[in-house]
Amino acid sequence: MLKHIQIENFALIDSLELDLQNGLTMITGETGAGKSILLGALGLILGNRADLSAIRDTSRKCVVEAQFDISDLQLKHLFEEVDLDYENLSFLRREILPSGKSRAFINDTPVTLSVMNNIGKRLIDIHSQHQTLQLSKDTFQIEVLNAFLIENTKDSKKPASQIFSSYKEELLVYNKAKKELKKLQGQEAQFSKELDYNNFLLSELEEAGLDQLDQKALEEENEQLSNVENITEVFTEFNNTISEDDLGMLDQLRHLQNNFSKISEYSTVYSSLKERLSSVLLELEDIYQESSVEADKIEADPERLIQINNSIRLLEDLYRKHQVDTVDSLKDLRDELADKVFVSQGLDKKIKQQEKKLNDAELNLTKLGAEISKERSQYKTALEKEVLSVVKALGMPDAQFKVDMTLLGTFGETGIDQIQFLFTANKGSQLLSLDKAASGGELSRLMLAIKSILARCKKLPTIIFDEIDTGVSGSIATMMAVIMKSMSEGMQVMAITHLPQIAASGNDHLIVKKITENNKTVSTIQRLNEEARLEEIAQMLSGGTISDAARENARALLN
Repeated sequence: MLKHIQIENFALIDSLELDLQNGLTMITGETGAGKSILLGALGLILGNRADLSAIRDTSRKCVVEAQFDISDLQLKHLFEEVDLDYENLSFLRREILPSGKSRAFINDTPVTLSVMNNIGKRLIDIHSQHQTLQLSKDTFQIEVLNAFLIENTKDSKKPASQIFSSYKEELLVYNKAKKELKKLQGQEAQFSKELDYNNFLLSELEEAGLDQLDQKALEEENEQLSNVENITEVFTEFNNTISEDDLGMLDQLRHLQNNFSKISEYSTVYSSLKERLSSVLLELEDIYQESSVEADKIEADPERLIQINNSIRLLEDLYRKHQVDTVDSLKDLRDELADKVFVSQGLDKKIKQQEKKLNDAELNLTKLGAEISKERSQYKTALEKEVLSVVKALGMPDAQFKVDMTLLGTFGETGIDQIQFLFTANKGSQLLSLDKAASGGELSRLMLAIKSILARCKKLPTIIFDEIDTGVSGSIATMMAVIMKSMSEGMQVMAITHLPQIAASGNDHLIVKKITENNKTVSTIQRLNEEARLEEIAQMLSGGTISDAARENARALLN
């Protein structure tokens, strides 16, 4: 319930703090005194958009803060979902800065307006003339029937809440499977266009034998085979020079080595020269052996040369085609194409699996939807009777009300049915949809009847009626008061009213006044004691100077 509200610098309110009581609270005051300002301030708490024009003094910020006792509402999970600290006494606060920027807080933690709206609508329901128009909306009508169904089957072996929960879970599975299938089908269509081309590119790269190609080695071998004559000539001349009998370098060095061996004992220098000469001789002999081997390998091979040139040209063509410059890059591309082709070829299996998952979910939803439809069909008559019993007591004895059910043709958020309320206030008239069947006053009374049922079924903690009694009087107003009084036994009810019969039914009474302070008009809200309340009811009855008869009538209403 709403425990306390504090308003600073909002519209005609300069500063206001107000404690609220449980039960039925009446709010009265002259037209234009500012009763709707309280609703506007609470609207900010519910996440409504802020209007800079609502700031009374544009040099300072506007603040609206409300304290709610939520200990019996089981909302801890809702707070945890949005990472908020849960408190049995929770504070919702809105601030509008002079710049026009708006800030929202729950328990001193900054939140978005959507979070504030989601939590706020679980705490308080403001029924205005605008909301009466929502009675004609399909979403509201199905919400009423669902709430009635859940409440009336809560003690059943299989309560409707359990079926709705299963349906909701299955709907998530269905929507996810449908989304995934659509994604896979889109991929299949895209891959189908690319598959032939990707297959062609992959075959081309695989046929190139990239794992066996070494561009550097190919280019080196190409140079050798292209210059066989020059290489042969060099090796021939070298080998002849090194190994020619008697005149070759190796023979001459051996001769010199023998000479140094003869004198090496005469000096360490000679010995060192001999060792160095021996090292040169060994290195030259090794070079000669290797060059001989290489010379034997040299052989013209025109076919191999053509093969190498073809391989090099193939690589260069592939480089240009794929805009890369290394064999490794071509290998990476080949592997990537192989993955794409593999995925494309495996999509068909995935699509079939997803189609089965979607089909299973559809069958489950159809079954659960049928169960919900059956429950709705069973309980809609009870809802019709309960609404009519209240509506007839509110001055429409010939009223007819029907809950019409048709198949939606798809899976809705709460089932497969389309719900439409049909109504007529007049005997013998055709039942029509609410936007065509009822006047504003009739809709208000119908809405009160439905809200009284909905409040019981959904267990709203607080509801505020904004002049729901417009256009009624006498015994109908008295019956409205009885209904609101009955509602207040299980919840906090506040009503803005101009009718004394309704105002007298409350267990608490607030009055909104507009006064002038320091040449400025301000609105104030005060709680009336018994004597002041008597005077206010008498004033509402007389409409002018309060007579003793008016006071007696007021006393009778209050008693």
